[in-house]
Amino acid sequence: MEQADVETSSDAYARRFSGGVGSWFLAVQAQATLDLLRPFSPARVVDVGGGHGQLAEPLAVAGHYVMVVGSSDACRSRVQPLVDGGQVRFQAADLLQLPFGARAFDVALAFRLLPHVARWRELVAELCRVAARAVIIDYPTQRSVNALAGPLFGMKKRVEGDTRPFAVFADEEVEAAFAGQGFQVVARRPEFAIPMALHRAMGIAAVSRGLERVARAAGVTSRVGSPVIVRADRVG
Repeated sequence: MEQADVETSSDAYARRFSGGVGSWFLAVQAQATLDLLRPFSPARVVDVGGGHGQLAEPLAVAGHYVMVVGSSDACRSRVQPLVDGGQVRFQAADLLQLPFGARAFDVALAFRLLPHVARWRELVAELCRVAARAVIIDYPTQRSVNALAGPLFGMKKRVEGDTRPFAVFADEEVEAAFAGQGFQVVARRPEFAIPMALHRAMGIAAVSRGLERVARAAGVTSRVGSPVIVRADRVG
């Protein structure tokens, strides 16, 4: 079974998004995702590998039905309060063989997952299978400084402490994987022009927001921003 989500569902991983900078990261991610979901609101959403809990609550508050799928019950803990409150549902399952019928949900999501899944094209295919209308994912793009992820990994690990290796994708290969499943990438939201590790190293959310605001206004973020959030819609 694919269990790349076990680490991202842990309390240790959540600490990487603590503090002002971490909260800002999550706010940017949530706002972009909710914007992309707006044409389908309210939607039935399956959040695959979503035990990190970064999107479950914003989605539920926005009125979406949310099913979080983790590769084991160990991925449940961070979303358990939302489950107990009836805001979201959780199910443990094989991420590459989801226990749902074809087009069971309006939209399938997968965040913090694709770069850590070796059989990532199978993951894309499964997301497309269960999504009636659209799939939304995030990934680090080769159009950014992430293209140097290998050589710079040591520096990133010194800054973040518990980071792990990850795959970096060409936009074209992601688009091709969706096209092979009858989906077309229709929207693209690059998040940060400056690497997230550097924002964490600075540790001042106000400074980071200001720098990113300038980069976005200058068109830098649209060209080299990463991670990228994309929405692929079912064709026809």
